[in-house]
Amino acid sequence: MMKSGVTDVEGLVREEVPVPDPGPGEVRVRVRAVSINYRDQLVLRGWFGRLEGRDLVPLSDVAGEIDAVGEGVEGWSVGDRVTNLHFKEWEDAPPTTGNVDLGLGALDDDGVLAEYVVLSAERVTRAPGNLDFAEAATLPVAGVTAWHAVAVDHPVVVGQKVMTIGSGGVSLFVLQLSRAMGAEVFAVVRRDDKGERLKEMGVGAFVNSTDNPTWGEAVFEASGGGVQKVVDTVGPGTLNQSIGALGAGGEVAFVGLFEMEGDPVDVMALMGKTASLRGIAVGSHRMHRDLVEAVERYDIHPVIGDRFAFADAKEAFRAQVSPGVFGKVVVELS
Repeated sequence: MMKSGVTDVEGLVREEVPVPDPGPGEVRVRVRAVSINYRDQLVLRGWFGRLEGRDLVPLSDVAGEIDAVGEGVEGWSVGDRVTNLHFKEWEDAPPTTGNVDLGLGALDDDGVLAEYVVLSAERVTRAPGNLDFAEAATLPVAGVTAWHAVAVDHPVVVGQKVMTIGSGGVSLFVLQLSRAMGAEVFAVVRRDDKGERLKEMGVGAFVNSTDNPTWGEAVFEASGGGVQKVVDTVGPGTLNQSIGALGAGGEVAFVGLFEMEGDPVDVMALMGKTASLRGIAVGSHRMHRDLVEAVERYDIHPVIGDRFAFADAKEAFRAQVSPGVFGKVVVELS
């Protein structure tokens, strides 16, 4: 629980409360695993998603099994394996101001770092049959964000070239999905050891941005004239380098919230390459379900860097922002 005003992991507290009962149209999920996203760190710090004077259960991504069904619920039964859908009402089609919120664990919408959670029956979907609970818990934000970036608009096709940044959850999903779709992947990292691990996962080549400050140009050259898609998971501070890595007609799918300060967008480079810039805000319910089918079809297993017990949730928060993180950080419940 994040008490009102708490902005540090040390302020998280564990509380004992009665097991909630589902109301009409709701299901109760016995939580088996939750994953941590960088947005959860921002909520904790008060950067966004906090209401003054309100305690808040943190985290947005859960996998578990339904253990109670409320009145009027159809299509779900006790024992079904599910994950949550990130947004309340964004089913399909372009988003509107009315159906995109901040997800669970923000504002007045309690999150999922609990033993049991009650959700609307319309806010859960089936978990992939090939994944365990910890793996499935990584899909709602990181997985869907990556799918939105590579498969929904300017979809990646066989023979194209894609660039990722770093080794976080979204970047690794982009790598796995792009490779499954037949693309060649280039990576930008700050450490060679991470680059070597990415090569073991299928990256064709990597550029160390610590050694190559103009890494966008380095990727452009290494890829033989630029990539068709860059998924920028960092922020405005890397946007111009990402544009530099593009080939003609390419796209930057922009998802980053890390480096918020940066130079003005190089619009001349964007125009000269007839390239496009697209903002990504997780994704719709349809995108999530399409991702589940792709994960099963390609037998993709999300990369989990660290697994923690429920009692060690504070350590999980710390691990998620550590320099050595590679993949997703997950909290598991027995």
